[in-house]
Amino acid sequence: TAADALAWRSRHDAMLRQRVIAVYRGELDGTDLGELAAAGRALMADGEPRTMPDVARALAGRWPKPGTRALGEILVAALVPMVQVPPRGLWRTKGGARNVPLAHWLGREADPLPSDGSDPVGQALLRRYLAAYGPAASADLRAWCGLAGLPAAVSAIREELVSFRDERGRELLDLPDAPRPDPDTPAPVRFLPAFDNAILGYHDRGRIIDDQHRGLSVAGERVVLVNGRVAATWRTESSTVTITPLTRLSASDRTAVAEEGRQMALFLSDKESDGVRVGAPAG
Repeated sequence: TAADALAWRSRHDAMLRQRVIAVYRGELDGTDLGELAAAGRALMADGEPRTMPDVARALAGRWPKPGTRALGEILVAALVPMVQVPPRGLWRTKGGARNVPLAHWLGREADPLPSDGSDPVGQALLRRYLAAYGPAASADLRAWCGLAGLPAAVSAIREELVSFRDERGRELLDLPDAPRPDPDTPAPVRFLPAFDNAILGYHDRGRIIDDQHRGLSVAGERVVLVNGRVAATWRTESSTVTITPLTRLSASDRTAVAEEGRQMALFLSDKESDGVRVGAPAG
């Protein structure tokens, strides 16, 4: 929400900056990031939506060394808090990302970090994360949000949480009233999009995907869950959903996957098509 963006953005500044610098360390070496940020803010002060390449090209004459890609990434993704303006996330078409400063879009600057050393953002992130993904370890929280230094947030609200131990002896935290289904609760077949947080939301991804298939989660593959675990990948070709199992499926699981695939084909197609093809196991 807008309130989240204003409250949380400053808490993420250092992490966002470090991530971009880690990728473009050589290109950005010797660049005064304070001066670059000031120039970026001045450029964007008119509130005109600009793409990342637009921003980079406008400043490349003053900072030619980094190149437009590194310049655009560090400015738009890290140095100047931005929002992507509508239209974005369009159905069955593409809309390029155009950016304006967060302060211009929402009418004020993001909240500064508290000067007293408290971390209300970390505590809010922890509660929000556990509401969706608990029980989970603190390492899972860190992998999901990218923030270090959250042990203080865990300590601050530990008394309101419940804890468990997993099979490896790790401590798992959860909200006291969160649902924790019985282990025998059926898990229907589900088709997930690329980079879905059901997989990326944990440091220990073994709870949902086998080690030999972990690379799928960062390669942009769309996956199918069978009994709550990644068991296949899927893609669309024309109006047909093609499913490639990662291992041999039982007859009942294959039927359930095909039925869910038909529903997906109907959802995605402009036509009255329910085409689905379940292939042989990969490899």
